[in-house]
Amino acid sequence: MINGRQFAVLAEYYDRLNGADYRQYAEFVKQIMSEYGTGKEELVLDMGCGTAELTVELSKAGYDMIGLDISENMLAAAAENARKNGADILFLRQDMRRFELYGTVDAIVCSLDGINYITESSGLDECFSRVRNYLNPEGIFIFDVNSEYRFREIFAKRDFFVEEADVSLGWKNVFHEKSGICDFELTLFIREGEVYRRRKEYQREKLWTREELYRHLRENKLDVVAEFSDLNKGKITGNSEKWYFAVKRLNAE
Repeated sequence: MINGRQFAVLAEYYDRLNGADYRQYAEFVKQIMSEYGTGKEELVLDMGCGTAELTVELSKAGYDMIGLDISENMLAAAAENARKNGADILFLRQDMRRFELYGTVDAIVCSLDGINYITESSGLDECFSRVRNYLNPEGIFIFDVNSEYRFREIFAKRDFFVEEADVSLGWKNVFHEKSGICDFELTLFIREGEVYRRRKEYQREKLWTREELYRHLRENKLDVVAEFSDLNKGKITGNSEKWYFAVKRLNAE
């Protein structure tokens, strides 16, 4: 499920609570572009850019960046992040299933399970079709998803609690095996003086199997050229929590 109301509450605290290493992710993207792209990529789209931490890191590395997200709150945080870092980034508020650019790009990145937020097959096809349309012939598409193991063995069986000095996050999951949908109920406790204010947010992700991803990519004339279990380019196993893919256009001309 993708809508502009997601991350309305969480946006302000997202980077503090998710534990992502954006510098390492940027290095991973650079390595993938060097090994499987042309190595000369200049214009890069960060699709589902969130607060633009990765977008800014790639901008610092010399890439001309476009950040795209549907969440107004995330984009507000992204713009402020770019301003603080002196990064000149074009931000677009668009749905990744139906995005439109001014022209083609050399690479598209979708990090931190952005693809899992697409919960219907038609939406996945729409997204992949747009990716192919806006990628240069030798362009590279890099994305990650939460794995089957993470959905079935972690989300389905555990709840989480993350605590910071002035904000805490309680995270409950309900995984629906038949549909592959996981519903998340997020409760934030935000400190305001001597009291904590409680805010709730609801999100939804879908488990896409590797077979489904490969099929939808192929149907949209895209081809996986490499897959990994982590940012160190490990091999995917049965208990890998994440899957990372490097994808290129089929029949590039």
